[in-house]
Amino acid sequence: MIEALLSDEIVDKFGGRFKLTALIQKRLQELIEGARPLVDRHGRSDLEIVVAEIMEEKITLDWDACGLERPAQPKKKG
Repeated sequence: MIEALLSDEIVDKFGGRFKLTALIQKRLQELIEGARPLVDRHGRSDLEIVVAEIMEEKITLDWDACGLERPAQPKKKG
């Protein structure tokens, strides 16, 4: 599951590693403070839960609230 963080696709989705890392850090802190996971735990660590939530698009950046520009979506080949 953690290997998913190495994918350029997930990094590009958030406009870079810094923004992705900020999202992970914020959500990880929420879980540590007692927030309910949005996916089944299945014995996974909090970090694995956060990655699963991102991969399943259960969490994302609130682009309007954070004042950041949404990254351009890459053109699909085909």
